[in-house]
Amino acid sequence: MTSETIGQTIVVKTEEAPAAGPAAGKGEWKCPMGDHHIHRDDVRKVWKECQEESFWYRALPLSLGSMAVTGGLIYNGVWKSSKRFGPFPKLAVAGILGFAVGKASYAGTCRSKFQELGLGDGKGFGPWSEGGRIGPGRGHSLI
Repeated sequence: MTSETIGQTIVVKTEEAPAAGPAAGKGEWKCPMGDHHIHRDDVRKVWKECQEESFWYRALPLSLGSMAVTGGLIYNGVWKSSKRFGPFPKLAVAGILGFAVGKASYAGTCRSKFQELGLGDGKGFGPWSEGGRIGPGRGHSLI
């Protein structure tokens, strides 16, 4: 604080406190912990990463493994091949089931990646996670 005397007028100058942030200059105060904005690029990156990793590390190996086991069982005579279509329907079903199980088994890993990003905090993860309620309105249930 400084003071000067100019003729009969006394001028007192005080130093103002520095602004707390960019929003404080506008007369608003913004909590630094209140910014939960997640950028779409980050979500898109994690989603693509989950899709690729679930395919290469779980779905494809389980699909090929189940098809190989099924082929071995058919070759050894444990399972019979179809008279009309041969071994292909059983191999296709084994491949599809292995793929689906592989994709589903990677869901927990993807969930943890999204939680690290800041999504999925709270009671559950996903639209059907709140006590078995169904649908976007969540006003009704099957029970």
